[in-house]
Amino acid sequence: MKLPSPFTKDEKLIQIVIETPKGSRNKYVYDPENEYFELKKTLPFGTVFPFDFGFVPGTLAEDGDPLDVLVLMDYPTFPGCVLKCRCLGVILAEQTEKRKKYRNDRILCVSEESLLYSHFKTIKDLPPDMLNEIIEFFTHYNEMAEKKFKLLQVRNEISALKVIKTHMV
Repeated sequence: MKLPSPFTKDEKLIQIVIETPKGSRNKYVYDPENEYFELKKTLPFGTVFPFDFGFVPGTLAEDGDPLDVLVLMDYPTFPGCVLKCRCLGVILAEQTEKRKKYRNDRILCVSEESLLYSHFKTIKDLPPDMLNEIIEFFTHYNEMAEKKFKLLQVRNEISALKVIKTHMV
């Protein structure tokens, strides 16, 4: 699979690749060396991804993977689906695994094709409960993998775009 460039002609839109669809207990990951998606793990019963989860192609985060993205949209897509999205903001976070600490930020976006979430223009537009539930999902998700997810700060869409540009390879 040839990965797209993260930025479109409209610098406010990014292209992301979905790995795991909303509502899935299965966590899929893209293997760039072999160019396929594989099942990484299955979440415990009752735990599912709250929205489509993917990555920004052409980036590299401190954890060795592309930057993570959570995409708000009406219905789940599928692994490998490429979406044009508007950044809403970024959850700046520190992750600890086996006593090693590193940054593992999460970009929050809304799909350009979304009808339900199209009115969200910035992270401040999200209902506070929704943002808290997203942060709790990442905290709990990491606890299940014996990792610690520590929220550092929530920043706006301008900061999200800067994080993406900083991590371009």
